[in-house]
Amino acid sequence: MASASGDAVRVVISPELKEPTFVPSPASPSPPVSSGPVTQGRPLMIPSSVSPQQIRDAIDAESVFEIIRNIQDPEHPNSLEELGVVKLGNVTVVDLKSDDAAVAQDTAGGKKGGGSGGGGGGGSGKTLSKVDVLFTPTIPHCSMATLIGLCLRVKLLRSLPSRFKVSVSIEPGTHASETAVNRQLDDKERVRAALENEHLCGVVDRCIGQGMGLA
Repeated sequence: MASASGDAVRVVISPELKEPTFVPSPASPSPPVSSGPVTQGRPLMIPSSVSPQQIRDAIDAESVFEIIRNIQDPEHPNSLEELGVVKLGNVTVVDLKSDDAAVAQDTAGGKKGGGSGGGGGGGSGKTLSKVDVLFTPTIPHCSMATLIGLCLRVKLLRSLPSRFKVSVSIEPGTHASETAVNRQLDDKERVRAALENEHLCGVVDRCIGQGMGLA
């Protein structure tokens, strides 16, 4: 059962039931907040010669960082950027233009076809652009790691075009249970089941609301 109050909760996604459960956990001590300047939002500069199709494709690491930097931490009244949970250097974007995607698909199809002659080019594999985000929990035993990952994943899926495949994982060596958490975040069925929980979905919406202008 989930706590109805604002108390801290630890998210556990059961592999058997594929439903999240909530285990009350003691509040973590306040983490240090970055004293450096917080990244300011970039004005969107669009040259007059750029077509609408080119504008849609103009997504890079800085654009993705703008999407996630203002997500609020589930436990503390600070953004993930302020706490050092997300950093621009930990965002990787491979945004394939249409020509690049076609070349990649043709190459993959040629490898599949090989010399057997009939079955290669059917195009079952779709080449997608990719966004990879690494995040750093505030402490190695942070009980909010799965919830933070869910917030990042949901915000990106809601904000990015459908051509992107999104990957969210813990920065290697920064959390005691990084392998288990990463496996949960990469499992679409577990993520979907977790977000069907009304309380958890509400927490996620609250955390990402500030960055989406909903708060």
